[in-house]
Parts: sequence; C-alpha cells; structure tokens
Amino acid sequence: MKRKAEAKKEQRSRFAFITDIISELKKVAWPPRREAVYLTIIVVAVCVVAGVILWGFDYGFSELVHRFLIR
Repeated sequence: MKRKAEAKKEQRSRFAFITDIISELKKVAWPPRREAVYLTIIVVAVCVVAGVILWGFDYGFSELVHRFLIR
C-alpha cells in the first residue's frame, strides 16, 4: 500500500509547489497600498523604539558591570 502512495508522490513535478503558491497568493485579500505603507511605517517605528530601549538597557548593565565588577 505504501508503494502506491510513494509512486504517486514521485509522479508529481518537483516544482509543482510553485504553482500551488501562485494559486494561494491569488486568493489573498491584499490591503490597499496606502494601508500597507502605513502599517509598514508603524512596524519600523516600533522596531526602532524597541531597539533603542534594548540598547539602553544593554549599555546601562554593561556600565554597571564595568564599574563594580571590573576595576
């Protein structure tokens, strides 16, 4: 029974998944360009803010370690 299933898998083209991807992407409800740009700007801004906050914590903790543990 397994050999029949394996034979069917082999018959399918190696790149058939590309046609599957294209057909799935056609079903997607894409947002309008203006909304996509707006949301992209928000994501970039949040990433920058999070990066600055993490940098601040990292810098602060490294200064504490250098001042109190490494003299």
